[in-house]
Amino acid sequence: MKLTKKSHACVRLEKDGRTLVVDPGGFSETDAAVGAEAILVTHEHADHFNEERLRAALEADPAAEIWTLRSVAEKISAAFPGRVHTVGHGDTFTAAGFDVQVHGELHAVIHPDIPRITNVGYLIDGRVFHPGDALTVPDHPVETLMLPVMAPWSKISEVIDYVREVRPQRAYDIHDALLTDLARPIYDNQIGALGGSRHLRLTPGESAEV
Repeated sequence: MKLTKKSHACVRLEKDGRTLVVDPGGFSETDAAVGAEAILVTHEHADHFNEERLRAALEADPAAEIWTLRSVAEKISAAFPGRVHTVGHGDTFTAAGFDVQVHGELHAVIHPDIPRITNVGYLIDGRVFHPGDALTVPDHPVETLMLPVMAPWSKISEVIDYVREVRPQRAYDIHDALLTDLARPIYDNQIGALGGSRHLRLTPGESAEV
């Protein structure tokens, strides 16, 4: 399948002429989800969930649908009746021709004083895993890990250990909008040297076959 990196945590997957998009949030392009038949949202934070981005996609294609967890579905199901599907850990479904498994339940800890919200990750066609804002390890081998490389809730040692635990064939950076160009070589070198998997980075708009 073709993987296209969009800004921050958003990725676009294409296979057999069909398109699925994950997490077209407020840091991603305004048209990040336009043209997608299926949109997956991992959790409610604004950098992953943006109603304007979703509305643009659903207005562009009356057949487009959304799969997400309950906390997001409750916010948008009234605006898109019959087109929002609620999923949770352990669920499986098919969207735009892609087979999807749902893994995980909670967002990573930002600070002990901040209540944790729900978060799910999506394993797509048994090969590509997008964890959202969590370090969830699916009970299934992962070929391509979308790696949340920098966030207020993480440090680089946790990122490296996450790659080691998942043991993907390759890890592509996501969740990188706040990572400055000065810091990128540090992250590239340390994750690449210590993670134990091939570490890769795409610029927004760049694609790769996975």
